[in-house]
Amino acid sequence: MKEQVDILIYGKVILTMNPDLDQIEQGAIAIKENSIFAVGSKGYIEGKYSAPEVINAPEGLIMPGLINTHTHAPMSLFRGMADDLPLAKWLKEYIFPAEAKLTEDMVYWGTLLSCCEMILSGTTTFCDMYLFEEYVARAAKEAKMRALVGEVLYNFPSPNYGPPEKGLIYTQELIQKWEGDPLISVAVEPHALSTCSPQLLRDAKDVAERYNAPLIIHLSETKTEVEEVIKRYGKTPVCHLNDIGLLDDHLIAIHCVNLTEYDMGLLGERNVKIVHCPESNMKLASGIAPIPHLLEKGVTVSLGTDGPASNNDLDMFQEMDIAAKLHKFQAQDLTVMNAMQIVRMATIDGAKTLGLETRIGSIEEGKKADIIIINLNSPHLIPLYNPYSHLVYAANGSDVVTSIINGKIIMKDRNVLTFDIKEAMERVNKFSRVI
Repeated sequence: MKEQVDILIYGKVILTMNPDLDQIEQGAIAIKENSIFAVGSKGYIEGKYSAPEVINAPEGLIMPGLINTHTHAPMSLFRGMADDLPLAKWLKEYIFPAEAKLTEDMVYWGTLLSCCEMILSGTTTFCDMYLFEEYVARAAKEAKMRALVGEVLYNFPSPNYGPPEKGLIYTQELIQKWEGDPLISVAVEPHALSTCSPQLLRDAKDVAERYNAPLIIHLSETKTEVEEVIKRYGKTPVCHLNDIGLLDDHLIAIHCVNLTEYDMGLLGERNVKIVHCPESNMKLASGIAPIPHLLEKGVTVSLGTDGPASNNDLDMFQEMDIAAKLHKFQAQDLTVMNAMQIVRMATIDGAKTLGLETRIGSIEEGKKADIIIINLNSPHLIPLYNPYSHLVYAANGSDVVTSIINGKIIMKDRNVLTFDIKEAMERVNKFSRVI
C-alpha cells in the first residue's frame, strides 16, 4: 500500500542545493502539507508514494525557488519613469515627488504586479524595504509568496507613518500583526547612514533584538555616501556601524559597493550578510561591489534585484547572469564567480542571508516546499552538460513553467493561479496617469 502525499513531482534532474550539492537524475519529490516529505529517484518515489496531484516534467529541471534578497516591490509603479538621469536629479525631481502621492492602494497593486513578475521568473521569496509595508505584506499574502518585509525608517517624516518617532512604533505593530504567519515575516529596516542618526540606528537594533528580527540597511552604496559619512563621523560607514554596535550576525547590509580592505575584514569578522545588486549598481553608476574579495573572507553573499525603478526588472535569472559576467570582466579572470557559486547565492545563500536556511533554500526532507520547474526542452537549453551553467548563462525567467510555494502550486504551465494578473496590470496603468 503506497503512502498518500499531496503532490508528486517527476523531472529530468533535481538540483537539491543541499550541503553536498547532490544532483538526482530522473528524480522525484513527494510533498505533504507544506513540506518536502521525500526526495529520491523516480523509481523509489513512484514505488512508495501516491498523490492526487502529479506533475510529470520529463524535460524539467527541478530546483529550489529563487530568493530575491532586496527589493522595493511597489516601485513597479515608477518603472521607466525617469531613466538615464543623474542620481540626485532622478530622486529629488521625480521619485520623491511621486512617492509623496503614494496611497495604500497604490502600494498594494504595485506590489501585486511585482509579485506577478517574480512568480513568472522563478522567485518564490523576496525581501522588501519600502513605504506602507503592511500593504506589501497583504499583496504578498494574496499572491501566496513568501516575503520578509520592513518599513523604511528615516530621520525625516514618512508619507506613511508621519514623524520619525512613529516609524519604530509602526514597525513593532507590523511585527506583532504578522507574527507566526507561515509566509510573511517582518524585519527592522533603517534606510541608510545618510538618512538615519546614530540614535535611530541604535533604537532600530534594540527593536530587532527584542523581536529577534533581521536588521537591514543600505550600506556604502555610492562614493558620495561614503564621503558624506566620513565627513560627518570621521570614519567609513562600516566602521561607524561597528562603533555604534550594529555590526554583527543579525545585520543584512545592502550593496556594499565602496569598501576598504579594513571594511571587508570587519564585515567578515562580524559575520554580516551582504546583498549584491549588480544590475542596479551598474544602472545607477554606483560601481562594482568587491564580491569575490568578500567571499574570500567568508562573508555570506546573496543576490537582489533592487527596485523595478532602478533595475528595471525583478528577474533573478538576469541578475545571476550579470553577477557572473561582471566580476569576470572586472577581474579579467574567467574562473571568478563560477556558475555554481552564483546559483548558491540565488538559493541557499539567499536563505542564509534572511535567516531562513533551516526552512527554505534547498530541496531536503523537512524543508518547506518552495520549488520551481524549468523546462529544458528549448533550443537555447539543449544540450545539457552542466545545469548550473545553463541556469546562469542560458536560461531565462520565461523558462520557468511551474512554481510551488509552501506546498501549494502557485503557477502551473506559466499560468499564475493565485490572483488576476490582468487586473494588477490595469490598476498600475491607471495609477501611472496620476503619479
